[in-house]
Amino acid sequence: MIDNLPKINSIDEADYQKLIKNLTEEISDIEYKSSMKYHDMIDYYTVWAHQIKTPIASMHITLQSEDTPLSRRLSSELFRIEQYVEMVLAFLRVDSTSTDYVFKEHDLDEIVRDSIKRFSTEFIERKIKLEYSPLDKKIITDEKWLAFVIEQLLSNALKYTREGCIKIYIDNQYLCLEDTGIGIAPEDLPRIFEKGYTGGNGRINSKASGLGLYLCKRICDNLGIGITARSEIDRGTVILLDLEQYKLKKE
Repeated sequence: MIDNLPKINSIDEADYQKLIKNLTEEISDIEYKSSMKYHDMIDYYTVWAHQIKTPIASMHITLQSEDTPLSRRLSSELFRIEQYVEMVLAFLRVDSTSTDYVFKEHDLDEIVRDSIKRFSTEFIERKIKLEYSPLDKKIITDEKWLAFVIEQLLSNALKYTREGCIKIYIDNQYLCLEDTGIGIAPEDLPRIFEKGYTGGNGRINSKASGLGLYLCKRICDNLGIGITARSEIDRGTVILLDLEQYKLKKE
């Protein structure tokens, strides 16, 4: 902007240009300080999230030595805290320039099964049936980030399914995660991947943050996966991950 200023032809123009230069420098300084403050905040919360994992792991080990209704309840609540921490880390990292995505060929069954195992206790306690069809599919992806997406989708399905079942299967190029939960209103469906949007279900569940599906969408964008949803009130929801974009050759 400063380089494009016209040639000075008068004292007034010189004063104006000096004022513009001063304002430009001030704006640049403010932007720099704001950027540094933002990155300091990201660094702080990243360290915090990593540090809090240590006491969580210690509590898990302590609770594993007992098998009582109380210990099972505490383990369940601890698992939720662990999920919140993972969500914080994902939120901090998803668009960070320092985040590296490691794409390798993986067995989709292994990624999904490992994610399901993390929720095994909740399936049992909630008496929710799991219908799982072998996926028999190899994909090129970042295992960690895809696992996060699947775990978020499982968490949502369990959260909003009071009874019935959750199905995971392949339909053509889609990995489908289907539940028999409360469903999503037609007016909410187009906005469920927006940041902070909770819709009608958010009023039912006051703890909903509106970040889970937003993060899933951002991560899927980075992985080259399409993500869409179909839903009917009181019938359930199907989340579809379009894996067609995985026509990648392993180099």
